[in-house]
Amino acid sequence: MPPRENPTARQARLGAELRKLRERAGRTAREAAGMLGTDQGKISHIESGRIGVSEERIRKLATFYSCSDQALLDSLCAIAREHRGQFWWDEYRGIVAPGPLNVAELEHHLVGMQIMQTVTVPGLLQIADYARALFRGNVIELPPEEVETRTEFRMRRKVVLERENPPPFDVFIHEAALRMRFGGRAVVRRQLEYLMAASERPAITVRVVPFTNEDFFEAVQPVLYATGVVPQLDTIQIDTPFGGGFLDAEADVLAYRAFFARARKVSLDADESRQLIHHIAREL
Repeated sequence: MPPRENPTARQARLGAELRKLRERAGRTAREAAGMLGTDQGKISHIESGRIGVSEERIRKLATFYSCSDQALLDSLCAIAREHRGQFWWDEYRGIVAPGPLNVAELEHHLVGMQIMQTVTVPGLLQIADYARALFRGNVIELPPEEVETRTEFRMRRKVVLERENPPPFDVFIHEAALRMRFGGRAVVRRQLEYLMAASERPAITVRVVPFTNEDFFEAVQPVLYATGVVPQLDTIQIDTPFGGGFLDAEADVLAYRAFFARARKVSLDADESRQLIHHIAREL
């Protein structure tokens, strides 16, 4: 089977974690290839996510790397067993860009998430008309059918919050995002009402960073902190106007844990946040 041209973020993460294990053990790719009875190029492809790797080989490599963390190994083996066509977002391949597909994949597998938004309401808590207004304001004007496809996909991502036991979702929103009138007053009023209703769900906590906050807090880009099934699989997802990216280096993960701890300190509590959202909605 030829190497994958476009591995998913999760496939690439599996390879990256195997590379980290190898490097921590002080082993070379050539040594790993020799242990598996293959060539160095194949190890490179495995570690880049361009070819799959069996559970048996993962455990052989782990033994060679002196890794005894069974929770991590079980999690990596679970990724290895996954295949395209298994999940709902696979039906959008070739229709929706890889970035949103990778975000949906990340959301499906996480066990908790924190998000910071300064200009818009988070995608998982958007209503369709609000999402359409955002997509219509894309840097490059999108045709109507593309706007509808993107809106539909964003609405389907909400399935992660509709499970019997949804993951805890801590939402931090700057007051500025609540006062933006994307789509017009009526759309924003319905969006804020939806946000208030969502904040009443047991798994969702919404906190607002108010204009009255006097402590400087630098939050420019939308940031998602996804808690993995094991700490080594925690992932940071960052959005930009021209696409997003994923961070998983230990230093980045630690920095964004501190970032969200800071967000908690400068934001209102859940009840105060609901009151402020209600007040803003009534002003519209």
